[in-house]
Amino acid sequence: MLQGKHILVGISGGIAAYKIPELIRSLIKAGAEVRVATTKNALQFVTELTLQTVSGSRVYSDVFAAINEHSTEHISLPEWCDAMIVAPATANVLAKMAAGIADDALTTTICSCTARKPIVVAPAMNDKMWESPATQQAIETIRGWENVTVMEPAEGMLACGVVGKGRMPEIEELQEALEYALTPKTMVGKRVLITAGGTQEQIDPVRFISNYSTGKMGMALAQSCARRGAEVTLVCGNVSAPLHNPLGHIHRIDALSAQAMHEACLKAWPQQDIAILCAAVADFAPETKAENKIKKEALSVQDSVFSLHLKETPDIAKALGDSKRADQRLIGFALETEHEKENALHKMERKNLDAIVLNSLRDKGAGFGTDTNIVTILQADGSVTALPLQSKALISEEILRVLFS
Repeated sequence: MLQGKHILVGISGGIAAYKIPELIRSLIKAGAEVRVATTKNALQFVTELTLQTVSGSRVYSDVFAAINEHSTEHISLPEWCDAMIVAPATANVLAKMAAGIADDALTTTICSCTARKPIVVAPAMNDKMWESPATQQAIETIRGWENVTVMEPAEGMLACGVVGKGRMPEIEELQEALEYALTPKTMVGKRVLITAGGTQEQIDPVRFISNYSTGKMGMALAQSCARRGAEVTLVCGNVSAPLHNPLGHIHRIDALSAQAMHEACLKAWPQQDIAILCAAVADFAPETKAENKIKKEALSVQDSVFSLHLKETPDIAKALGDSKRADQRLIGFALETEHEKENALHKMERKNLDAIVLNSLRDKGAGFGTDTNIVTILQADGSVTALPLQSKALISEEILRVLFS
């Protein structure tokens, strides 16, 4: 998503400025080119040499510096960039932004940028400064600007030693907010239900039946939909993949068992426009769950074999397909080990799906637990789209492009 993008990083004079070299490195790793503009106070917390080294570009910190590449750097940098992020954004800089004050390298650049390019603002300060009426009024003003995305500061230990709201969001969330700002809002007004991860079917309080799903594909899809402006309901089984939700567009519901996921999806489905069923739901579960841990010596075992009686779990895709309205779209996933296309097409027809995303455990780099995938998108109208091996983040973008562009 950031490959080839020009990102302008603006740094003001808060303690969180020391974290920004890590953000710059992360952006460059994602394929972006980065330049930096700072206030002079920011350089009390992170050195100009450090920023120049990690970004590979000269730092703009003084409007009248003789070494500036252009005589009007605050104009040329906004013309160069695709998006800007201001992190940390101190109370002082927020007040200046809201009032249109441009009296240093950073604020003149912001003033020039706000009229033309997407800007992400990441406030960071002491909790008392965040709660100040002046700061809140400035935030309200800035949030009203169409091309500006304002993040909420995080809660936690602050530099003064107290616990409160005012920490700069984590690096991954800053990057996610940038990707949100750069993504066309093609799904605004859409409500999307997504399932992710594997279910756990309990045998007793300490044992369960499950599978190898980590939830990476479902999490990537949820974030891709949120970047496009959709409101996402994410129903999670057992997941180990992180969820970055810096702007709160993803509502997460944890449902570990197939039954719990079935109930959560049926409850949410009537309010949704789209459902993407990515979770690896168990087909069978133990008939009964023992109230206490089953002891080996208490089992009735013959020839060292213990039998576990299983029952079929609810079929979430079929339940949603049977109740699907004409204005709703239902997308399923199929992981097959043989007769892949035939089995996927049969599943799509039997469960009244509009499309199914097929992948195979026989493809190297695809399936459970990997950061990559190889999929084929089969649609009910007969169209087929094969996607090559790539990251699950990029696969999620392609799925949305093919199905909802």
